[in-house]
Amino acid sequence: MKKLITTPIDDDTICSLRAGDEVLLTGKIYTARDAAHKRMFENGDEPFPFARAAVYYAGPSPAPPGRPTGSIGPTTSGRMDKYAPALMARGLKVMIGKGQRSPEVMAAIKRYSGLYLAAVGGAAALLSRSVLSSEVIAYPELGAESVRELFVENFPLITAADCHGGCIYALSGEPCEV
Repeated sequence: MKKLITTPIDDDTICSLRAGDEVLLTGKIYTARDAAHKRMFENGDEPFPFARAAVYYAGPSPAPPGRPTGSIGPTTSGRMDKYAPALMARGLKVMIGKGQRSPEVMAAIKRYSGLYLAAVGGAAALLSRSVLSSEVIAYPELGAESVRELFVENFPLITAADCHGGCIYALSGEPCEV
């Protein structure tokens, strides 16, 4: 059964999810990729309130007429791994992307009671159907890598790593230990 969750995501919700749980997410989420993460890390920026927010590692394609965004698939999360533990120490808890995370990020998820949700790669056009609005809120000069505030409805995700140390990648025999 899919779990319906809304943003902002509270600690009780984070702690209730287990690796492998299917989620339908509704509410505000924020996009940020490599360049935005580098700025947030190096400059101490917080272009959106980290506490209880969800950051989606994505850069949408241009919006077709009548739509808030074009295709909006996840980017490889590992590219943000050098920034994620420090941002989590500053209050960020929920990350959305694709692919396995480093041992340092897995340890930070456990230490800070965080959550890593996976979006299905290759389904970017379908994911865009869940986006009801999109607005650039920081770093507009970065184009597709600017930080956007999205409002999503029933955005389909899988709990990839939970705050208890669970990880879906362990099911395939890949290491998830911290």
